[in-house]
Amino acid sequence: MKTSKLLCLLFSSMFVFLANPSRSTGQVGQTPPMGWNSWNHFGVTITDAIVRAQAQAMVTSGMQAAGYTYVNIDDGWQGQRDSQGNIHGNANFPDMKGLADYVHSLGLKIGIYSSPGPKTCGGNVGSFGHEDQDAKTFASWGYDYLKYDWCSCDYGKKVCGTQQQAYQKMYDALKGTKRVFFYNIADVGVGKPWTWAASVGGNSWRTGPDVMDDYFYMAEEGLGNNGLQSFAGPGHWNDPDMLEVGNGGMTDAQYQTEMSLWVVLAAPLIAGNDLTTMGSDIIALLANSEVIAVDQDSKGVQGSRVWQQGPQEIWVKPLADGSKAVAIFNRVKDPSTIPLPFKQIGVTGSVDARDLWLHKDLGLIQDGYKVTPVGYGAMLLKLTPKK
Repeated sequence: MKTSKLLCLLFSSMFVFLANPSRSTGQVGQTPPMGWNSWNHFGVTITDAIVRAQAQAMVTSGMQAAGYTYVNIDDGWQGQRDSQGNIHGNANFPDMKGLADYVHSLGLKIGIYSSPGPKTCGGNVGSFGHEDQDAKTFASWGYDYLKYDWCSCDYGKKVCGTQQQAYQKMYDALKGTKRVFFYNIADVGVGKPWTWAASVGGNSWRTGPDVMDDYFYMAEEGLGNNGLQSFAGPGHWNDPDMLEVGNGGMTDAQYQTEMSLWVVLAAPLIAGNDLTTMGSDIIALLANSEVIAVDQDSKGVQGSRVWQQGPQEIWVKPLADGSKAVAIFNRVKDPSTIPLPFKQIGVTGSVDARDLWLHKDLGLIQDGYKVTPVGYGAMLLKLTPKK
């Protein structure tokens, strides 16, 4: 009897591991991470003062209250290594621990950036050959998140070994510090990281190249995540890159499309604009609580395309309460009327509908209910079966 129970317990444990292959550095990332990253707006011109100002703006703008947590420094913080091989910040970052302490004092978390190669994408010092040393340094400074970017590893040779080997090495180093890190694997999707990144500790992984502040590029990048939903779930997420919302290259309607697509994808919501100068219109896009709730839903399911007719698309994301988030995309410049196909959406009869962007109840709707997204725009509805 005891042997039988033990075998059942072992089988159950194996099933749980196989169903959720994430080997993260702790119970982190159970919902997609939310925060800010310096790269899209500031690039390598980032400074300690800018990071502090962004952290403060995250609080005062209401973004922290909406769920944004991480303040992430991308490439451009690195100085040189000392005679013992320890990495230090450059002149713009004189006190990396003091910066982390300041961000933590606001009730936020802080992230840092490196590469498994000798150099980062911006030509700064990478972690190659110093993985354990850098992990201990990042932990001693109090950092909570690492974006690890696949740069300078090839040069016609396999300098860093395979991607799996290189990312595993840093995962083991982070784990050895006993500090909990969110681990973002940034290989721009070339090595199909969705097939292996969770097994080497990744909490999220990039699925394509850097997103640009351009509607057509952004839409192609985000919509290209269809078909990857089986690889995502609590603790491990597909990442189509940081948000461009508020950087000025798109209209508010196009930025609403970006947010609608990212939340239905259960993607990380990492803002990439200047939080200190954004207006109320951008805050309304980034901090809409009902829209964010779709991204942060505890069921942890990535949505997918269920209907397409030319440049019109409908995507569905099942939610924990039994309802469905439905994103309707209009990819032409003029408004288009689109009837909702209940069979493809997966609902029947009459359902309660709510427009999440407008915070507006639409009442009971039926199959074929027509919606009209603006040009290059999107709508995000929540459909709840009638009780």
